[in-house]
Amino acid sequence: MAPPLQPLRRFREAPGPTRRSLLAGVAALGALGAAGCSRVPTAAATGGGDLLDRLRAAGVVRLGIAGEIPFGYIDRSGELTGEAPELARVIFKRLGVDRVQPVPTEFGSLIPGLNSQQFDVVAAGMYVNAERCEQVIFSDPDYQMLDSFIVRKGNPKGLHDYRDVVEKKARFATGTGYAEIAYAVEAGYKKSDILIVPDQVAGLNAVEAGRVDVFAGTALTTREVVKKSRKAEVTEAFKPIVGGKPHVDGGAFAFRPTETRLRDAFNRELAELKKSGELLRILKPFGFTEDEMTDLTAKELCGG
Repeated sequence: MAPPLQPLRRFREAPGPTRRSLLAGVAALGALGAAGCSRVPTAAATGGGDLLDRLRAAGVVRLGIAGEIPFGYIDRSGELTGEAPELARVIFKRLGVDRVQPVPTEFGSLIPGLNSQQFDVVAAGMYVNAERCEQVIFSDPDYQMLDSFIVRKGNPKGLHDYRDVVEKKARFATGTGYAEIAYAVEAGYKKSDILIVPDQVAGLNAVEAGRVDVFAGTALTTREVVKKSRKAEVTEAFKPIVGGKPHVDGGAFAFRPTETRLRDAFNRELAELKKSGELLRILKPFGFTEDEMTDLTAKELCGG
């Protein structure tokens, strides 16, 4: 689900595999999956595309994933799981497509891979923002996300938002490519002073070891990763300030710009799952709560 371009990826169990090790472990699977499925022709530029018909005929949809817990990853038993693949299974089944097939890649390669037809849909909990909306079309978000901090027990520096980090000259860390980099810089933190770590597990370790005062992540990531920590805790979730206003991120599925028919059909099924409460049931095993449910639309997050 690049600085504001690349969404934070969150963790479900600790200790466990990092994003990098997960990708290494599934590289062979991704290669086999891609090799076993020839590229489909480019969708017609008019009429909303014909990919949905072709997926129904093939009986399988290829999902671009980034090996990131809890969004889309291969688990220890070699099975595809995560909030986005599990939701995709349900929605595509309702659309007449029985199987989903993972195509693992680096997060930064998801949009290029989608547009070069290496897979059919991005199912990686990708945040929706204006720059990405110029390259792909998004479903409406299936979740929303606030930020929170990992701090030492008792939060000795009283850090509750990015302004506190700046005012109290706290040693600040976040993850590679995380949106939180830009949020901290907007609050006035010097980018060169930010400690960039590989992922949320490394962030927790940095806080516990006293190398930093705070690690910034999403509410979901931070509350999950600190569960077994005796030295750290998570702060209450908050909205970062973007452009002078409180901001809420939302994650969604991405489609090629020509495939509006598939995107619209997906949105209709997603809306039904939201209305019935089934969406929360699907996402709950991955750490999502009622607080992450949303009525945000892709149009709102794209700036339209």
